[in-house]
Amino acid sequence: MLQIIPPLALTALTLQLTTTYEQRYQCYTKAVANGERIIRAATFSITIASIIRSYKRKSIELFFRNVVCCTNKLTEEEKKLAWNEQHAQGADTLTKTITSMQGFYVKAAQIVASRPDSIPQEYADALSVFTDDNDPLPVEVIKGVIEKELLDQRGEQFDDVFEEFDEAPLGSASIAQVHRAVLTKKYGHREVAVKVQRPSIEEKLMGDIANLKQVAKVFRGADLPVDYYAVFTELEEQLQDEFDFETEAASMERMHNILTTDENGAQRESPIVTPRSVPALVSKRVLVMDFLKGVPLSRASDMMKSKGIAPDGVEAKLFARKLLKSLTTAFGWSILESGFFHADAHPGNIFVLDDGRIGLIDFGQVKQVDRDYRETVAKVILALDERKSDDNDDDLHRIGNSTEGLNIDLKDDAPAHGHAAIAMWLFDGSVETFPDGYDENEMSPNSPVKAMKEFPSDLVLLARSTVLVKGLAKRFGVRWSLSQEWAPIARRVLNKGTDATAKGTVEQKGQCKPHRAKQQLKAWSEQKAKTVVTHLPPPMKKKALSAVLKHQQKRDAKKQKV
Repeated sequence: MLQIIPPLALTALTLQLTTTYEQRYQCYTKAVANGERIIRAATFSITIASIIRSYKRKSIELFFRNVVCCTNKLTEEEKKLAWNEQHAQGADTLTKTITSMQGFYVKAAQIVASRPDSIPQEYADALSVFTDDNDPLPVEVIKGVIEKELLDQRGEQFDDVFEEFDEAPLGSASIAQVHRAVLTKKYGHREVAVKVQRPSIEEKLMGDIANLKQVAKVFRGADLPVDYYAVFTELEEQLQDEFDFETEAASMERMHNILTTDENGAQRESPIVTPRSVPALVSKRVLVMDFLKGVPLSRASDMMKSKGIAPDGVEAKLFARKLLKSLTTAFGWSILESGFFHADAHPGNIFVLDDGRIGLIDFGQVKQVDRDYRETVAKVILALDERKSDDNDDDLHRIGNSTEGLNIDLKDDAPAHGHAAIAMWLFDGSVETFPDGYDENEMSPNSPVKAMKEFPSDLVLLARSTVLVKGLAKRFGVRWSLSQEWAPIARRVLNKGTDATAKGTVEQKGQCKPHRAKQQLKAWSEQKAKTVVTHLPPPMKKKALSAVLKHQQKRDAKKQKV
């Protein structure tokens, strides 16, 4: 009898007789999820394959037009236009696919778009749309998650906690959506941001990243500027914590302490603004935190245009330097002093606040490196900062020897100073000529990145932070050296624990209050000067800002000479 029953029906009958309804439902939902994952993987792979085929067709077309058809050869300008058109078509196809699929493919697009210096401009422009709002959920769904995940366990109604709740989201990303709200008097009657996790998103995103890893693995040996397989492997490990908002709240608090308290326990002014959670209103899938008034960096250019600020004007250049200084200091303190840092910085997470300060949000992805690793980074920084020139052989060997400690293995045919070139690429955007013919451009076959056998996992997220700053400096036309800015921090880190430093620490603690008073006076003076300049007539304001910019440029030039 059983022999005439089809295998699929036999399986179904066995499940019906041996399992409960709940177990059968779990099997069904798992099968659906697996089926969806296969469909999504196939869809994305087909898209990538079609884009690659279109490039091959374009190469063949240009070859025939330029070589076979000798009477009608293309000029260099015509070739460039042809490839620009091809990039635009490929970018459009990829963007449409990611828009329809959402999920972690949006996160991947954010990663790629945050590196406009490593991909064709057409792709950078097209993928930049994924840094802000993507596929927002209806507010009814968001409120339902808040009630289920936060309020029901507390025995409270929505109106008991929220006096106001904006229907339009502030942002909608691949994992969560954020709304502005005002708490009731019971909870301090304050303005807050409410981060709410998308329903059933964890399994979908983990499936997506597994798919992306497979695609990246296929192209791992290709001529790509970034080892995306290593990037997605590291992100897969880090992503687990991003679904737990209680962990994120703890990370926010820890980062606040790192930025506002130095190694000796003295208070200091944070270079950036980071939100803090409302401890009573945090659950695994809902996070209520400080509301930062401002716009994401991805929209800053539009804000400047609306205020009549020219992209190449004095105000824009001063803003660029302030942005770079704020991010550089924040990353320097967190990476070198504690080893705990924000691992997902991109223009959608960096904010330009209404008061001119720089904000950093979204601490779902953070990274912790151990003491030995951060001290190795500090040694690389000092070797770069103390070099006499970019081609001094002794300096290059010192830089290279320090960089080897970051577990970077070079290919067998890599030129001698490969480690030094990688260090310059990571930490010094002011380098004009790389050693041994290496090229700063990551699209070049001579890029230092191409010299590595593979990208070390510990370096993946650290590099995201350093190369982000480097990319921003390039975008704003500012020569910026992380090694130069981080050198004082690196020296403190490496000197900590020595007898001389211990003595200095005692002295410093005795001078703690005067030092803090000096910092407060400096901050007060800067704020007063800013207020005065803001209210000056336009001609005088322009002259004052130009004087400030020249002073900063002279100071930086003096540092580089030293």
